Parts: sequence; structure tokens; C-alpha cells
Amino acid sequence: MEDGFFSGQLLIAMPGIGDPRFERALILVCAHDARHAMGVAVNRPVEGLTVCDLLQRLGIVSEIEAPRDLVAQGDLVLLGGPVERERGFVLHTDDYHADNSLMVGAGVTLTATRDVLEAMAGAKPDRPRRSVLALGYAGWGEGQLENEIKQNVWLTCEPDEALIFGADHSRKWGKALAKLGVDPERLSFAAGRA
Repeated sequence: MEDGFFSGQLLIAMPGIGDPRFERALILVCAHDARHAMGVAVNRPVEGLTVCDLLQRLGIVSEIEAPRDLVAQGDLVLLGGPVERERGFVLHTDDYHADNSLMVGAGVTLTATRDVLEAMAGAKPDRPRRSVLALGYAGWGEGQLENEIKQNVWLTCEPDEALIFGADHSRKWGKALAKLGVDPERLSFAAGRA
């Protein structure tokens, strides 16, 4: 956390968050300053929609030779959040950088231009080592995220590649909690202060 802001941190939704769009969500905060915050959920796959499918719909021809039936679960498109769900965002390793890329944190960059999609479909040397494609994002207004964290709506933790780019989406939330030493079975669904 830098200057009281949470850019580059993972938000872990607490049980009983009260909003089904964020139940058990794990969100990477991509930008945060005094006026707003923006993040992308990294554990909410859009069932049945693969990156290959989406690239085809956009007319981007993949140079990667892999049979369609071998597309891994990690290649599913994610639902990044409820805002601008028709807009794509790619979180990727910082070995790929476009002019409009935003450095999120150590080793992770966000790009929202067609260039990164074309790079993902291209030959290995020209593409990011690891990436996830998400539709939409989560957004907060001035002071909103800070207040939600104070009200115990979210826990925060340092990200790692497995939590951001891993394919086991159903277990990421529990793994993030375990990283903090928290057993998900022991969490209360009632928020409060001690």
C-alpha cells in the first residue's frame, strides 16, 4: 500500500458482503487515488466463453496452434466487474507493454487496447508470458473503497501470479484468505467492529 492507496493490492470480499456481484470476489486494484478506485475481479469466469472464442468474434486470428478442445480453464474470459461489461481489460505480466498500459504493481500491467489482444494471439516472443482477459471492472468513488475497508467489507493482501493468473478460479478466494492466515470456515457472515 502506497500513500494510503491500495493500487496493486488484492481485495478479498468478506462473507455477507450483501451484493451478489461481489460474493467471494477477489479483485486486483489497478488504480486508486483520492478521487476514485478501479479494479478487476480475477476469479469470476464467464462460463462457456473462452479467450479464443472472444478473439474470433473480434476478428483476431490466432497464430497459436492449439486444438480448441485443449483450451484450459484458465483461458476462460473473466467478469471483471459490473461497470462497462462490454469493455475488455487484460491483466498481464510486465514483459509485454503497450503505449497505453498501466503498471498495476510488481510485475503486473493492465492494458485495454486491441494491441494486447493481438499480442495474446500471436507468436510466443511477442505476447505476455501470462495474462487474463476480463470484461468490465469494479469502480469506487471518492473515499468509497477506504470506507468499505474500514467497515470490514474487504480484506487486502499482496497479490501473486497464482492468484491473478491461475486457472483454479473456484479456489482463489480461499487461497487469498489462507495467505493471510484466515480459515474461510471460521469467518462470520456478520460484519462488525471489536
